[in-house]
Amino acid sequence: MVLVTSVRDYINRMLHDISGMKVLILDSETVSNVSIVYSQSELLQKEVFLVEMIDSIPVSKESMSHLKAVYFVRPTSENIQKLRYQLANPRFGEHHLFFSNLLKDTQIHILADSDEHEAVQQVQEFYADFVAGDPYHFTLNMPSNHLYMLPAVVDPSGLQRYSDRVVDGIAALFLALKRRPVIRYQRTSDTAKRIAQETAKLMYQHESGLFDFRRTESSPLLLVIDRRDDPVTPLLNQWTYQAMVHELIGLQDNKVDLRAIGSLPKDQQEVVLSSEQDAFFKSNMYENFGDIGMNIKRMVDDFQQVAKSNQNIQTVEDMARFVDNYPEYKKMQGNVSKHVTLVTEMSKLVEARKLMLVSQTEQDLACNGGQGAAYEAVTDLLNNESVSDIDRLRLVMLYALRYEKENPVQLMQLFNKLASRSPKYKPGLVQFLLKQAGVEKRTGDLFGNRDLMNIARNMARGLKGVENVYTQHQPLLFQTMESITRGRLRDVDYPFVGDHFQQGRPQEVVIFMVGGTTYEESRSVALQNATNSGIRFILGGTAVLNSKRFLLDLEEAQRIARSGSHMV
Repeated sequence: MVLVTSVRDYINRMLHDISGMKVLILDSETVSNVSIVYSQSELLQKEVFLVEMIDSIPVSKESMSHLKAVYFVRPTSENIQKLRYQLANPRFGEHHLFFSNLLKDTQIHILADSDEHEAVQQVQEFYADFVAGDPYHFTLNMPSNHLYMLPAVVDPSGLQRYSDRVVDGIAALFLALKRRPVIRYQRTSDTAKRIAQETAKLMYQHESGLFDFRRTESSPLLLVIDRRDDPVTPLLNQWTYQAMVHELIGLQDNKVDLRAIGSLPKDQQEVVLSSEQDAFFKSNMYENFGDIGMNIKRMVDDFQQVAKSNQNIQTVEDMARFVDNYPEYKKMQGNVSKHVTLVTEMSKLVEARKLMLVSQTEQDLACNGGQGAAYEAVTDLLNNESVSDIDRLRLVMLYALRYEKENPVQLMQLFNKLASRSPKYKPGLVQFLLKQAGVEKRTGDLFGNRDLMNIARNMARGLKGVENVYTQHQPLLFQTMESITRGRLRDVDYPFVGDHFQQGRPQEVVIFMVGGTTYEESRSVALQNATNSGIRFILGGTAVLNSKRFLLDLEEAQRIARSGSHMV
């Protein structure tokens, strides 16, 4: 069962069994969980005539007893308090309470005590406590994503809340999948270890009965890893459709905000990019930029043919056919203009920021050796007036990660040049990245130059040449999936939690990345699943990153680490 389907099924069950006119009441997190898999028109078909936020309910005192309230919220203490107030002063005819995760006994008692008017018809747990953007990719959309980079002593309560939210999200996922996994974690990450251990405690001790599903031949695997093991992937420019939109414009809950472009009609200022609702996007989301242009041209040609046939209306039958086909025609027109707008805008940004030039050097830094040539290429780009500040920073970071130990003098020269060319970046951000994710901190073979097998693979690739210089990089996650598929994931690097070990090869693997995932990685997972290796991979994380978000998290962690250094 893919993730989008499982969340949709929960919402269908929630709305289908309650007849009559409904108001759907959500919180700031469940609104993303619902909107990403369910459209406004689909909600209307289920007789949902109003969508409200739980925060805004007390503001209006107007009674709406003709509506049935369907609450779908997280079981947080804040939400329970809001419900307590709203049940004491009920505005709606009926109240149906659905929670996206496990309710505590004390919370149930609070709700029962508050329901003096007997307005509550049912209380249920529907485990959709995650945002399912794609069939095999989910996120928790955590705002304080930078916390995983900080030592526990800097903000103990903040890190506890962070861990609790991740454990909640992982637990909901496995309850939705009706599985209890064997759990492993990345040895070098304290945060990954903590989350893995707390998840195991929940699944095997506190809620053991709830997770005791029918045994399958082999238990699924949950692998908790840390973003800092691969800091390269979120720093790279992207050249496949979905990843590129997120990198250059931004993609939030499958929506693209185009208001900054200006001169667009109102209905195109925010567009939806969903593989579930858009056939063109589904078949092109992992294609590279060059092919996208060709495929959009074909789509435009097809649309022009349809438009031409619509102009040729001569009989009453032609008119009737046109009216019948009009909704489909308008939908096609909207889709064509959406993709043309996106690709046009991205082409402008690629040209303005000289991204083809920048990206070629980025890919060389990520995939090929040669420190001297890399130093020259990065220096040239730092001196290039057309290269933006953020691109200069990323180039120096990629160089520093690759050649951290090779030539300290040249590395320092690049730091100084970056500081003089782009003074807006705080001094020491690159050094902070090395402290967080340098070679001493990493587990995996990030640049394929430690492990003999990876060295051989890189040599073979170098001899064969690559199909596309801009998409030659493969995330470290690809190697991790390969190791799992071949049964070669080392216990010493990725220990098991407790005494629950893997018997045989798992058929389902959930890889959760603390610190966030990228669309390049979700593409790797989709392509891996398409190979039918007998293992289905699902990727999840605390956020979906592009380079801008990754750098903001890094800056915020650096700021807190500096201000809290006296506490450490």
